[in-house]
Amino acid sequence: MRIVKTLPRDLDTDLVRSTGLTASDYTALMHLSEAPNRELRMADLAEATGLSASRTTRTGGRPPVTRLGDQTRQLGRWAQQHRKAHTEGMAKLKSAWPAHLASVRKRVFDHIDASAVQRTAHVLSAVAAQLED
Repeated sequence: MRIVKTLPRDLDTDLVRSTGLTASDYTALMHLSEAPNRELRMADLAEATGLSASRTTRTGGRPPVTRLGDQTRQLGRWAQQHRKAHTEGMAKLKSAWPAHLASVRKRVFDHIDASAVQRTAHVLSAVAAQLED
């Protein structure tokens, strides 16, 4: 439980201090940047980021993400990175990535023997797969 509570908070704090982005912002931008046409249903973005729908709406309402109404889509509200926002969002992701990587190394990988990293990744991947089911 210490890791479940502490690690996400510490990674978020490191990211905010170094880039101004929260972990939620970073994750939302990452998922939108990888989505077809850089858009996702808000419900899918909420699931991908692990946030509630209302919290995702607040995250999705900040630049560089635009919330789209549901007038043209009957399946709910959508979030999109328009061309300018996509350029801004990708720039933010690219600038935040080294800081996030450094934080993960400092908080996790610097404390794991190099020979154990692959085993740890395998075990955590198996746990993640079970949780996603």
